[in-house]
Amino acid sequence: QVQLVESGGGLVQAGDSLRLSCAVSGSIFSNNAMGWYRQAPGKQRELVATITSGGSTNYADSVKGRFTISRDNAKNTEYLQMNSLKPEDTAVYYCYADISSHWYERGRDYWGQGTQVTISS
Repeated sequence: QVQLVESGGGLVQAGDSLRLSCAVSGSIFSNNAMGWYRQAPGKQRELVATITSGGSTNYADSVKGRFTISRDNAKNTEYLQMNSLKPEDTAVYYCYADISSHWYERGRDYWGQGTQVTISS
């Protein structure tokens, strides 16, 4: 079993910052790609950022220059630093991790429970 626990969401004003964390625990042989998605009311879930085990990152155009994804491999934790927040960033943010629980297994995606981020104008 693998669990992802998110923290750090909340209600802030436009222009403020938030930092989301996602801690992975359980049966972990290798922790491969990690990332964040978000889903706003009435919209499809969209990719926010990803990071490989080697630290290569990728961002949605809408968050480039404002959000930074990082990871601490020793702690099996990923972070999403969100600066210059806008009302359109309001959404439930979900973390995911591509985890192999045993050396002979391919990785599969595990998801966090989601954390609400609300930006007031």
